[in-house]
Amino acid sequence: MGAKKAAPGVSLGILFLAAQFLDLLWPTFLLLGWEQVGIDPGNTKMTPLNFSYYPISHSLLMACVWGILIGLGYYVVRRNRNGAIILALAVLSHWILDLLVHRPDLPLTFGNSMKVGLSIWNNVPLAIILEGLIFAAGLFFYLHTTKSKNWMGGTGFWIMIGLLVAIHLNNLFGPPPTNTKAIAWAAELQWLFVLWAFWIDRNRELRTRSSQNAAPETANP
Repeated sequence: MGAKKAAPGVSLGILFLAAQFLDLLWPTFLLLGWEQVGIDPGNTKMTPLNFSYYPISHSLLMACVWGILIGLGYYVVRRNRNGAIILALAVLSHWILDLLVHRPDLPLTFGNSMKVGLSIWNNVPLAIILEGLIFAAGLFFYLHTTKSKNWMGGTGFWIMIGLLVAIHLNNLFGPPPTNTKAIAWAAELQWLFVLWAFWIDRNRELRTRSSQNAAPETANP
């Protein structure tokens, strides 16, 4: 949402896709058996998941590769250099923000490469404040960049925000998942938020057109 300020011509759906891209890949790779996760309550105080092997989706090397591919793909289709750069950075930002909160389980490359993480998830008050501030900042920039054209762009947007907050609270205080396949299938539902963000952006407009690089895209699933 915050990236909309820097790339007003890029649909919120595309921005969601980029920022979530590593986590959109991860459940599919889990189901294919290419990556692994375990259920280990107490692994950190904020999550019962033990991210034991996920270099394809979450290594620093591949985060850079995925970012470049997303940025290049967008540039080929839209010829919007600024938008392409912002999307590439949005993909990489996922890894950087994960670095702050994860324990040292984020690989730099493949194999037995060094794993990093600052473990803020082990400090619950700090983690809640940090993640809340990041979320609030994104919301602030999006609301100050766009305005609703109709009730769908207003009510639909706030329903999405409420659902995101509810899911986050359930992840914090709800029971741990029962098995890894359930985790993977539940994580696949993140694609619905990408589609929802496309729909939201169709029903909102920029507050000022002077800084717009290109007309906002519409969903075409």
